[in-house]
Amino acid sequence: MRALRWHGTRTAAVADDIAMPRIEEPRDAVVRVVRSAICGTDLHPYRGEIDAFTPGTVTGHEFTGVVEEVGPEVRGLRPGDRVVASDIIACGHCRSCRRGWHYQCDRVGLFGYSTVVGTRAYAGGHAEYVRVPFADTVLFPIPDDVGDERALFIGDVLATGYACAVGAEVRPGATVAVVGCGPVGLLALEAAWVLGAARVLAIDPLESRRKLAAERGACPVPATPDVDQQVADLTDGRGADAVLEAVGTDAALLTALDVVRPRGTVCAVGAHASEAMPLPTRLAFAKEVTLRFAVGDPISDFEPLMNLVRAGRVDPTFLISHRMPLAEAAEGFRLFDSGEASKVVLIP
Repeated sequence: MRALRWHGTRTAAVADDIAMPRIEEPRDAVVRVVRSAICGTDLHPYRGEIDAFTPGTVTGHEFTGVVEEVGPEVRGLRPGDRVVASDIIACGHCRSCRRGWHYQCDRVGLFGYSTVVGTRAYAGGHAEYVRVPFADTVLFPIPDDVGDERALFIGDVLATGYACAVGAEVRPGATVAVVGCGPVGLLALEAAWVLGAARVLAIDPLESRRKLAAERGACPVPATPDVDQQVADLTDGRGADAVLEAVGTDAALLTALDVVRPRGTVCAVGAHASEAMPLPTRLAFAKEVTLRFAVGDPISDFEPLMNLVRAGRVDPTFLISHRMPLAEAAEGFRLFDSGEASKVVLIP
């Protein structure tokens, strides 16, 4: 079959001789991919930012498809079902899973991400077919009235943006600041509106992203050194009630702490990896800030998110700037990495 493989920093190529996936465990399914997407998380290995990433990895953790085959212990799924996959692989049965903490599963994994998450590598969705472990936990049926592209982002970026807004305790009437207006930040912005925000400030250094946020009803704010003063000017000196940090860098988190109001809440869903961030505890203590980190959980939040999509309250397809055949996936990575694309969807 055809699939995209990562070979090193900014080096990825589509190959036609990848072995077809097969049922290996009783709860496996094999899915024929219909749509997949390139995620900002995929850019970390692409840019050479993860030392332990294994060359030859088939990437991709956002995908929809059709079930081709199921193992003997899979319940509630059958061949022919249209499905969207959770990016997080979880067993559904361990103590953490029973509490709804799927990222803390004893057997957690992430499609197409080597062994960065968990101890076992699973080939990803930038391919024609995917083996899906724990299929009756990881896969969700797509209703007939929802297209593949509308369902696609429930499996990662929509769930992550939603978790960010919920984690920041966005309430009706709140002023919310979003730090980083890539795909996750823009869907966090959408989630803030759903939760009742009265005003959303969209902070990003790129004019193109600020423009897209403005089209979604937000007030664009350039990420300049005086961003804290800009936010103060826009909030009568108070700061934002809730701040949604969707970048994953020390600078972005420091910005979030700068612009949040006293006794406000910051939720960070950017993939942080710093070991020595200079956290300004003096500022955080003086403001009595609540700081929370969260990981999107499509397994827990699939039903409410699908309901929002079906009702038309959230349509995440506005993110898509490029639709490309899988054969051009390497070019899709280049476009996304360079900022020329806001979201790339691949079609096998």
